[in-house]
Amino acid sequence: MNHFTIQEQTIVRQIQIETNKKNRDNITRTEAYFNYFKKNPDLIWSFLASMVSRNGGWNMCDLEGSIFPEILDPQTRKLLFLTYERANWLIFQDVFPQLLLYQYSTKINRSMFHLLPYFNVSKFIQKEWEHYWKGNDQVKLTRALIINEQNVIQKPVIEHPVYKKRVFHSMIFSFQDWLHFSCVLFPTCGGELYGASVSGFKSISKRINLGKRLSTILFDQRLFPYFYEFAENTTHTGSRFDYEQYFKTNSKRETPFLRATFPVIKHHRHQINDWSLNRHVSPGWLHFPAANHHPIHLTDWYYAKKYQLQLLLLAKQTLNIKKKF
Repeated sequence: MNHFTIQEQTIVRQIQIETNKKNRDNITRTEAYFNYFKKNPDLIWSFLASMVSRNGGWNMCDLEGSIFPEILDPQTRKLLFLTYERANWLIFQDVFPQLLLYQYSTKINRSMFHLLPYFNVSKFIQKEWEHYWKGNDQVKLTRALIINEQNVIQKPVIEHPVYKKRVFHSMIFSFQDWLHFSCVLFPTCGGELYGASVSGFKSISKRINLGKRLSTILFDQRLFPYFYEFAENTTHTGSRFDYEQYFKTNSKRETPFLRATFPVIKHHRHQINDWSLNRHVSPGWLHFPAANHHPIHLTDWYYAKKYQLQLLLLAKQTLNIKKKF
């Protein structure tokens, strides 16, 4: 940092402090992304990140809700929580300094992206920020951020020996992937759900395509005001009930609050490698719209999946009773 001016050194330190403070847990991340979007509405990726982060919260809380503790042992649930948490922490740690640096650049009306290397972000995304500063192509930057963040988690989470063996190659993950239980949902205050389900989560191209699909749904001209209204009026607790409270059928809380359930995890990045030096960026990732052949209105789908989960629990309980006899 010696070659930076005093002003630049101050900016870097402030960004580090703010990033660490807001990367405490799923609640602070979700709020940070949404508050950022309210101040910088041209950075549409930040609203997408906030809404996806809400889903991450209830995926975590589901692990200690009314069903999964009956199906999965505590060790498996803990490992699944750590998988969600690690991926979300890594993405925030990588991207939030980028967002703050852009915000600072707009304030002084001068690009400060020469400071990006200090935050160990990929050369790929450094170039994309420069392109955005000059050309203001929202769609391209959004796709670039989706590509970057999915690559950021590929090696340390998806390909990490422990997570790979005990999560992504486990029976429960294959089952969950096959049944599309892992689904990103965008709710409205009218009790409707939109979104897309994740199948083939281990494939980076499928995750990138999903991110692009979700972005198209979230910023659909007709639907966006309803999603924004939900985000503005609904405190994020991590519970699935944040969504279900708006349903037309009476719903009771079946998943707990995130902060009442999980401890704050202290993370470290032992090794930071630039993924873009060793991985080819497919032109399709950046230049083509998402392939989407599935319905995006998922309210009925959600009820059906919830019913399937309850049947799964019933089957498990029946088997346990038979074993006793």
